[in-house]
Amino acid sequence: MEWREQSTVSCQDAYVEAQRWIEAVTKKTFKGKDFRSALENGVLLCDLINKIKPGIIKRVNRLPTPIAGLDNINVFRKACLKIGLKEAQLFHPGDLQDLSSRVTVKDEETDRRLKNVLITLYWLGRKAQGERSYDGPYLNFKAFEGLLGTALHKVRPHISILKQALHTVWILLQSTFTATAQCIPVGSLGV
Repeated sequence: MEWREQSTVSCQDAYVEAQRWIEAVTKKTFKGKDFRSALENGVLLCDLINKIKPGIIKRVNRLPTPIAGLDNINVFRKACLKIGLKEAQLFHPGDLQDLSSRVTVKDEETDRRLKNVLITLYWLGRKAQGERSYDGPYLNFKAFEGLLGTALHKVRPHISILKQALHTVWILLQSTFTATAQCIPVGSLGV
């Protein structure tokens, strides 16, 4: 299957769907904030994972400070690991930081960081679907095809190289086994 190149529209679909899912599961809104601003304090993320796996986070820090937000994001990440997500599937705590006041940070860097958050939400949504105790709204994975398609498109050449390397190793093992078998006299095998 050929993956289409990522576009602003396809990522926008993922943003819209992620927001819809978070609001539907938590029954709380983004209150007119943009995606990053609504999630930066980690409260909605903690509420989300507590709806998926009740009680996994015991305490959410609701103080309006950057340290409280960082604490919540780290607690959310630990909860994701507890329910089975891998470290590589999680965004970095700094990915939700407001970088708009930094002159040296380009829009592409901000976009990349937010896409990391979307990818984590995608994997969390997949995990939620498999969670027996969860009966809430599901994430529409189709909205993430554009976002994930580019990542898979970039990984595909590496997979091809890996397949070729494994094939070469397999041929070498087969030829080594055949050569070894030809050198062993049949009588010495006790047959």
